[in-house]
Amino acid sequence: MTNAPNTVFVFGLAVAGRAVAKALATRGMTVSVGDDSFNQEHRDFAREIGAHVVDVTNASELQSVMSSNGILAPAPGVPENHFVIRSAREHHVSIQSEIEIAYRIEQHRPGGSRPMVAVTGTDGKTSTTLMANAILNASGFQSEAVGNTEIPLIDSLASQATAFAVECSSFRLEHIDTFRAQASAWLNIAPDHLDWHSSFQKYFESKAKMWAHCVSTDVAVAPVSDPRILEVAHGSRARVVTFGLSDGDYCLRDGQLVGPRGVIMAASDMQRSLPHDVSNALAAAAVCIESGLSTESQVAAALMSFTNAAHRIQFVRELDGVRWFNDSKATSPHAASVALKSFAHVVLIAGGKNKGLDLSQMACEPERMRAVVAIGASAPDIAHAFSGVCTVEVAESMKGAVASARVLAQPGDVVLLSPGCTSYDWYSNYGERGDDFMNCVNQLSEHRL
Repeated sequence: MTNAPNTVFVFGLAVAGRAVAKALATRGMTVSVGDDSFNQEHRDFAREIGAHVVDVTNASELQSVMSSNGILAPAPGVPENHFVIRSAREHHVSIQSEIEIAYRIEQHRPGGSRPMVAVTGTDGKTSTTLMANAILNASGFQSEAVGNTEIPLIDSLASQATAFAVECSSFRLEHIDTFRAQASAWLNIAPDHLDWHSSFQKYFESKAKMWAHCVSTDVAVAPVSDPRILEVAHGSRARVVTFGLSDGDYCLRDGQLVGPRGVIMAASDMQRSLPHDVSNALAAAAVCIESGLSTESQVAAALMSFTNAAHRIQFVRELDGVRWFNDSKATSPHAASVALKSFAHVVLIAGGKNKGLDLSQMACEPERMRAVVAIGASAPDIAHAFSGVCTVEVAESMKGAVASARVLAQPGDVVLLSPGCTSYDWYSNYGERGDDFMNCVNQLSEHRL
């Protein structure tokens, strides 16, 4: 049976899945919906948009929906080896992610599509996307940060936005066929999400798809220090622009952020200028300037007032000469390692639910480590990683971890929650974990007992 192009099966009904289902139903598509854990709330949503409900645990229902739908739209949380994904491939159903579907809709917008810049990477992509969005707004656009942020791109299409800064996760990039942006940055790469991807190579290949559909007028912004990413960039049709702290077309020179046309601004004029902040700012500047959407002065104006989102090396308070930082968003060892390099002496609170990653790389800065407090399901692995490196204690709660860290820290130290793992053992999300940490820290008395 030939799959009908105007029918779509949306699988996974969290934020992105619902946004896709609602947007397509509104546009007259025939929509079916399903989820691994279908509940009454999902049924109410399906009824609201006029969608057919599919029980994917029923083999005949799954066979039927795959035979009668032209598109499978999996939610970002649906891993690449999920049986629904495999079934779609077996039935030659087009698999399209949220950003792919949104991009295709935008290309048919009356009056033409709106400018897009995009960002991917293992770490820093949300911060860089938000920076790029701030720059675009400072440049006269009504821009929105979308994609892997709190707002799916498809949700923003009906808004008054005149430009988009799109955060591209590997989950969304895995299932694209046409998506591209006028300028896009790939920040870095390290093992991550190996509970979703079948291998690091597959993870890398998903990221690389961001430049697979570039045209000659597009710009690929790549880190000058990573030959793997540079190779992908130069293999695309895009013009390649590089960035880096010490070298590249956009770099840090004598304390100044510099581009091909000269000085952009002093790093000290940024609200925060830790090394990764500067690196992210250089990438954001590159995508906005090289796309022709912004000028150097507009970049400087935006970055001078830019404040990052919560839970990203967020200062909480200083107590007894010790500074406390919340980096709950660091859900991979690579992200935690970046945070550790920002401070000289650290008491680290780390652990949670591991994503199948090697946690030992978090112990690559032994000279910075005062102590580690291990938490959550991966506490034994954290303790093993830091064995012989520094003092390690295990806590059974966030309150206990904060209490232990206070005892271990000395004046001049930093206590850093940078878990290197997801939050799904103790919490619903990293924000809830970070909020609990900050609440525990703020409840500490002014003086040690």
